[in-house]
Amino acid sequence: MWPLKIPLIKAADSYKACVATSITKGDRRKNLLNASGTVREAGQRLREAASSKSLHGLDDKHFSVPGIDAEHFVKWVYKNGMDTLAGTRIRGQLMAAPPDARCPLCRQGTVHQLDHFMPKSLFPALCVDPLNLVPVCERCNQIKGDRRPDQLENTLLHPYLDRISHERWLDARTAYDGEMVRLEFFVTPPATWDATLTARVAHHFRLFELGQRYAIAANRAIGDLAFRVDRQRALGADIVRTYLQEEAESRFAADANSIEGVTYATLAADDRYCRGPAATSPSAKPTSETNQWHNSTRMAPS
Repeated sequence: MWPLKIPLIKAADSYKACVATSITKGDRRKNLLNASGTVREAGQRLREAASSKSLHGLDDKHFSVPGIDAEHFVKWVYKNGMDTLAGTRIRGQLMAAPPDARCPLCRQGTVHQLDHFMPKSLFPALCVDPLNLVPVCERCNQIKGDRRPDQLENTLLHPYLDRISHERWLDARTAYDGEMVRLEFFVTPPATWDATLTARVAHHFRLFELGQRYAIAANRAIGDLAFRVDRQRALGADIVRTYLQEEAESRFAADANSIEGVTYATLAADDRYCRGPAATSPSAKPTSETNQWHNSTRMAPS
């Protein structure tokens, strides 16, 4: 859901690097070298589909390698090839792309793996194509698994191809259980989005459980600011609101969909939160228990 620059490594160069030193002799090497044309054509098909936003229409029969079954091809080229010196360099370049090593699919986990956007089990000819290799966290990789898009509406967002980070689309609302506050995150599509993009983002948001994961991050932020907010409430709700708005603006300046930014903006818009429990409950407890009110927040359901 956060964009990455398209890799500069060419698909043909990546394949050549992974094959050249991983297999040194025999018929296996010959077969792999003969597959270069198939791999090149597969890369062209992938890029044409990416350009026309039709990845869901790719037929896996065009991405098999004649004379080599998918499992062995992936093992020889991807698993073995990426362990060679040349392959390790390519992997390193791809893994280094996300800022702060944050997973581009969720913006929460730390990048540890490469995901094949079009599954390597079904599209073996793309197994070392840089455009098909997305650096992700382990959790997102496990959730996605071997999923492949079969219609445009359920095509996951591709960090190399989709650009949605410049507009605010992440939103949240406060919810209360007694005096316990929590945030529930959801997608508010900008007016510039069409129905298809809206459906894709909603699908991505649900699949990767981003509502639940963002709520956890929001609760941490609420806990971190509890002490300062409690002190400011003595000066009035407007002081609290101004502080939260300024904190939100600071986060949004760097990231239009900052989770902390959305958290602060949502709390700032909630008069009940800005006034605090002492203003809403005649039987409110002293400050020590007021702090507990903040720290009792729990994650919103996904």
